[in-house]
Amino acid sequence: MTSHNMTWISYPSKSQPFTSQEEIEAFIASQNIISRLMHCYIAFFVPTGLTAGICILIIFIKNYLQNKRQSLDLFLLHFTISNIIMIFLSFTVIARPDYLTATHLACSVLSFFFNFGYFNSQYVFILALLTLLLDRFPPGTALCKATQRPILCVGFVLTYTFCLSLTEAVLVGTDNYQLEARCQLDPLFAWPEYEIVKFTFGFGIPSLLQILCFTVLLAKEAPAGAPALRQHIRTHPAVYAISATIFICRLFYNVMVLLRTTLKLQRSIGTTKNELVMNIAEIVLFCESCASLVVILCFHKPCKDEVLKVIQKCRRKTGANNHLEISETATTHQSGSQ
Repeated sequence: MTSHNMTWISYPSKSQPFTSQEEIEAFIASQNIISRLMHCYIAFFVPTGLTAGICILIIFIKNYLQNKRQSLDLFLLHFTISNIIMIFLSFTVIARPDYLTATHLACSVLSFFFNFGYFNSQYVFILALLTLLLDRFPPGTALCKATQRPILCVGFVLTYTFCLSLTEAVLVGTDNYQLEARCQLDPLFAWPEYEIVKFTFGFGIPSLLQILCFTVLLAKEAPAGAPALRQHIRTHPAVYAISATIFICRLFYNVMVLLRTTLKLQRSIGTTKNELVMNIAEIVLFCESCASLVVILCFHKPCKDEVLKVIQKCRRKTGANNHLEISETATTHQSGSQ
């Protein structure tokens, strides 16, 4: 692997001279779109996602302390922590339509933690999906035995994603660490191999594994004692909903990542439209982290049951308070009439 000189690359909105009125209007429009999307994300998705994530952590930790320990819950707990990390790192978009200014070294460190959360959430979710699918088949298989040891599985995923993230940090570039640049979590000045590795191990391989799981689910005949396919899906709707959400959002994001790689190989900085769509894809990726947490809270049975209990308690307290107020009012009227 040879070193690349990426000092020539820059953002079109920061380097291109705008000579015509149409180019100026297109630039202003793209900046407005990015700014509005950023404000919508920060105002609505971030509070919702963080609130859902904190509630999920409380519920899973409470269940774990009560010895309600299931492999699926542990994997979803790990998935939740990864997505919360992603949400906190997404605060880097607050500067949009401008970008953070940081040294190459600082940007590489941010990229490392971002990729760690990105890869980690993807692969631990595959473990959760695999656990559900293997529930329909005999427990004697090697894969089923492996998923019954969730701590070991999580440890393997952590080690694997750490190695991938470290590789990506190297592919950001090993030169010019002291130079300052405009920084994204996927740095623009990263080598082309950075995006290729990210697409391969962050989307291509995980997507193939998910497709393989669903193929086995649909094609293989389950044993006589296993629940029907529809019942199985209705029992665990959260995992299947998240699977579709992850695939759609990350497909859009990774297509844009590959497009940026193509431009780098052509030694082109692209257009302001390319920059706009890449920024939209990045915000969509962060929205997926928030949406996944909300889906777990609302549709995963242990979380949904706890939420319903809290709502019922609130209703009972409200009903009791209203009853007391009516009783006090009636007592007051009776004493006044006497």
